[in-house]
Amino acid sequence: MSELELAPSVLRFYSETVDESSRLYHSADGRLELARTKELLRRFLPPAPARVLDVGGGPGVHAEWLVKDGYAVSLVDPVPRHVEQASAICSASLGDARALDAQDDSYDVVQLLGPLYHLPDAADRHKALSEARRVVKPGGLVAAAAINRYASLFEHVTYAHLHTERIQQAISKILATAVHDGPHFTLAYFHRAEELADELRESGLVDVEVFGIEGPAWSLVKAVEQQPGEGPTDDLIASAVTAARMAEPYPELLAASSHLLAVGRAPARVAA
Repeated sequence: MSELELAPSVLRFYSETVDESSRLYHSADGRLELARTKELLRRFLPPAPARVLDVGGGPGVHAEWLVKDGYAVSLVDPVPRHVEQASAICSASLGDARALDAQDDSYDVVQLLGPLYHLPDAADRHKALSEARRVVKPGGLVAAAAINRYASLFEHVTYAHLHTERIQQAISKILATAVHDGPHFTLAYFHRAEELADELRESGLVDVEVFGIEGPAWSLVKAVEQQPGEGPTDDLIASAVTAARMAEPYPELLAASSHLLAVGRAPARVAA
């Protein structure tokens, strides 16, 4: 994959196969992911109306609540369908996380809540994070999401087919290589928490922290959704959110979350 080329399978997936806004609003684990992402980001965001660059912001799900919170949001995404959808919410344009069309030190916040998913090459992820570091102001916030290395292990239990040989082989390959490149999803990279933290630090960010977004009980919620009946109750979802919060002080539980959120800051400018 060349420097500014989006993998064709990724473009097809988001253009033709899946509606990302629908997943986050309607699936049980998607709603949990959205609620916790908002909760975590709001702990670190500067007061509105700070400037936020939403890199790989998709159809604008996160841009929408940020705008409602009073932030000045600009969105960049490589998928034309996403840019068209997001244009109804904020300023949106086509672009690549690895080569942002933004000036140095021009945003208070840069968030990458999707680009690292689809950059299996470590050099590409470094470019994306370094670009975020470049355009965020000194002391500004960079937030980056990643798919957890072990997410597929938990997820495919919820579909009740992990015991089949075909699925075991597919998931074993992801666990061994950290890369998914097959049916039912698209080209994707799966991070370990300590690896994600190291990548942010290597890009020049400081005060890096990593959180499990959905927490250790997300797959229970998803499993209930897959079974016949009315789906997970509000109490079950509330319990899963509580489990995510209670797990935060225990880094060994990061491996049980579906997604990870890393936050870091650009070093403050030292006065002469």
